[in-house]
Amino acid sequence: MKALITGSAGFVGGYLREELLNAGYRVTGLDRTEAPGTIVADLLDGDRIEKIVSEQKPDVIFHLAALADVGLSWKKPRLTVEMNVIAAVNVMEAVRKSGLKDTRIILTGSSDQYGSLGDAGTRVTEEMETRPGSPYGVSKKAQEEMARIYAKSYGMNICMTRSFNHGGAGQKKGYIIPDFASGIVQVERGKARELLVGNLKSRRDYTHVRDVVRAYRLIAEKGRSGEIYNVGSGRTWSGQEILDRLLAMAKCEIPVRQDPTRMRPSDTPVICCDHSKLTRDTGWEPEIPLEQLLQDALSDYRGRERDGYT
Repeated sequence: MKALITGSAGFVGGYLREELLNAGYRVTGLDRTEAPGTIVADLLDGDRIEKIVSEQKPDVIFHLAALADVGLSWKKPRLTVEMNVIAAVNVMEAVRKSGLKDTRIILTGSSDQYGSLGDAGTRVTEEMETRPGSPYGVSKKAQEEMARIYAKSYGMNICMTRSFNHGGAGQKKGYIIPDFASGIVQVERGKARELLVGNLKSRRDYTHVRDVVRAYRLIAEKGRSGEIYNVGSGRTWSGQEILDRLLAMAKCEIPVRQDPTRMRPSDTPVICCDHSKLTRDTGWEPEIPLEQLLQDALSDYRGRERDGYT
C-alpha cells in the first residue's frame, strides 16, 4: 500500500508515518516544511497538488493538514477556513481530476463540530446533529459537507473522522495538556513563579496520539466508504483532573492562578466519544492510559527545556 500524508511534518503526521511504516506501507509526506521523505508544497495551490497526486498515485491519502487550534481560530477565522476547507477541496479535486477512483481519502475532522450538547455530550454518536460553536468547528463541518458531496456526486472513496482531543510527546502549546506541561516545567526550572490556567470545569475526552493514528490506519483498511467515524477514548476528564494529575508528577510545588484571558468566547461543558461504530467496523479500542499520555507530554517539555527549546 502506498500512502500520502498531508501535514506530515505536524504533530500527528510523524506518529502516523511511523504507524504506517511499521504496518508495511510505503509512505510519502506532503508539507510546507522540508523533511526526509516529504514533498514540499502548499495545499492552497490546487494545480501543484493535482500534479503531485497524479504522479504519486497513492492508494490512500491521509489528509491531516489543518489549522487545528480552536483558540487561534477566533483570532484568524479567514485563515482557518482557507486551511481547513479550501485545502481539503484541493486534495479531493486532485484525486478526482487524476481519475484515481480507487484511492481512499481519510479526511480528519474534529469533535468540535458537535458544539455544546448539554447533557447529551456525555455520549456523542455520529448521528447527533452538529452545531459547532467556534470558527474551527465550523470549518471542519464545512470540510465534511464538501466531502459528502464528492463521495455522493462522484462516487469517491472517502472516509471522515470526528477526532476527539488527543496528545502525547511533541504536541505544541495551544492545547490544555501541553500548556499545563510546559507551564509546570517553567516553574520547575525557575523561569516562572506560577502556572496560569483557564477554564478547569469543562470535561473532555483524551486519547493518546498513538491510539489515534492506529485508528486512522484501521479506517483506511477496514472503514466503510462514505462513513464518519468518531475517534476517542470514551472517557472524560475535567481540566482540574488533568491539572491535578500533572501536578502530582511535578518536581516541586506549583502555584496555580486562573487567568481570565485564557477563557474562550465559547466553551463546551462536556463531550465524550462513543466509538462503537469505529470498533464495530475496524476492531479498534483505545489501549494507552491517560497517565502515559500525561507523562509523555511532561517528559517531552522537560527535554525541550533542557535542550533550550520551548
